[in-house]
Amino acid sequence: MLDTLDAAAVRRWCANGLAALRQHQGEIDELNVYPVPDGDTGTNMVLTLTSAQQALAMDLETLPEAGQTPHGHALRLMARGALLGARGNSGVILSQILRGLADALAATPTVAGRELAGALRAATATAYAAVAQPVEGTLLSVVAAAATAAERADSDDLGTVARVAAGEAARALARTPQQLPALAHAGVVDAGGRGLCLLFDALVEVVTGESPPRPVPMTRTVRPPLTTVRETGSEEYAYEVQFLLDADYTAVARMRAELAALGDSLVVVGDGPSPAASTTWNVHVHVNDIGAAVEAGVVAGRPYRISVTRFADQAAPAAPAVDGRAAVVVAAGAGLAELFTGEGATVVPGNPSTGELLDAVRATAAAWVVVLPNDPNTQAVASAAAKEAHALGIKVSVVPTRSPVQALAALAVRNPKRRFEDDVIAMAEAAGACRYAEVCHASREALTVAGPCRPGDVLALVEGEVHLIGADLVDTCVAVVDRMLGGGGELVTLLTGVDAPDGLAEAVRAHVGRRWPFVEVQTYPGGQPHYPLLVGVE
Repeated sequence: MLDTLDAAAVRRWCANGLAALRQHQGEIDELNVYPVPDGDTGTNMVLTLTSAQQALAMDLETLPEAGQTPHGHALRLMARGALLGARGNSGVILSQILRGLADALAATPTVAGRELAGALRAATATAYAAVAQPVEGTLLSVVAAAATAAERADSDDLGTVARVAAGEAARALARTPQQLPALAHAGVVDAGGRGLCLLFDALVEVVTGESPPRPVPMTRTVRPPLTTVRETGSEEYAYEVQFLLDADYTAVARMRAELAALGDSLVVVGDGPSPAASTTWNVHVHVNDIGAAVEAGVVAGRPYRISVTRFADQAAPAAPAVDGRAAVVVAAGAGLAELFTGEGATVVPGNPSTGELLDAVRATAAAWVVVLPNDPNTQAVASAAAKEAHALGIKVSVVPTRSPVQALAALAVRNPKRRFEDDVIAMAEAAGACRYAEVCHASREALTVAGPCRPGDVLALVEGEVHLIGADLVDTCVAVVDRMLGGGGELVTLLTGVDAPDGLAEAVRAHVGRRWPFVEVQTYPGGQPHYPLLVGVE
């Protein structure tokens, strides 16, 4: 039984937690509500914690900074590694939980029960602050419940507090279907929360030498409609305003209240070890009144690097780095990579980590960089990379493209002669005007908004939601293009996947030529996995 959490215990916790995640990786992946074979939470959490362990392993000889304890140093290494290796929303939030723990314990001489409880509360606050629109019924609820239980334990005994926190985390996980209807419909608990519970159990094992007995999480009964909880702000607000601010804590507190009354998705993060010690702040808010938001910053202090984009575009510019601008695009497929490279963009392979995106941004040597994630699951990673780049003096914005066809539309309207912010808005508008669809084979049994599907069925998803379920790939592809063109359109873009049968694009093109003779069709070999066909309609 450990009385305090030292550096060696931190390293064992990371190793044991990673082993537990790997052991249950498939189980956690199966908890995802999408029946398509990508973006799985278990895999992303494993990759994120693998990066954390690598950071610990590579810095065994590094000495702590002045005023930092050995365990605090180890926690900071773990958190930094997790951030740079974070993949998916779950990976980004996990990295912020670890960062909160590290910030709280960096200079604490000994970590007993009450210190652990305080660190869990700090981790909860950091995790919630990292999410634009926090949603209950996710791993956020799990870490919050663990922190509350740890505080209520009111004990200096490290083992007692660790056990109580892990136990309440497991109970909070069991409650997630009551908080999130999509989980209830699926008959599952939250995937990210399940992974976090494994990490809490690993901590208990390191501290006490005992493995806590846990009931097996509820198993899947039927898959839910193909929707996910999106961590974005309300549709009520049209613009995102971001800026750096030099100001003292008191002025920032007043500004925070003013911005909260103007909009939502408010995040104000300081650079100091505590809010009161911070002098530079990163401010983010969604509003309708841009001028009022910026004026609030002017009253509080000195705002700079002011960025304004439309809501749903956490936008940015693009163009070759010759004029100081560049574009970084995520592309899963050789054909897609070739297309984007031809547009002057730097290409990063699919499902990247924060560190990989950050390396690509830095490699452009540009002062202004736009990132196009091309996947909802990569948007949080892109945002984390953007924040890291800001600290290096690079202005990075994320246009939240959800499909490669939207990125093609955005890149097509770039104009380096425009003002940077205007070019960003134009790209975001072009991406938003491009409706997209994906055709794939169902990997799991599910109940979708189009009816039940079974493994092997052909699914046609429009804007991320299943619209058609079929048995024949070509027929389903043709049907979804017809459905999209029924709402209007002048240009259809077809991107064939690595597993697309010969003649698929030609069959769809021929059908459009007969049924929609005034519509232009462009076809490219995308080479993307999982999706035989991606469709864009503009």
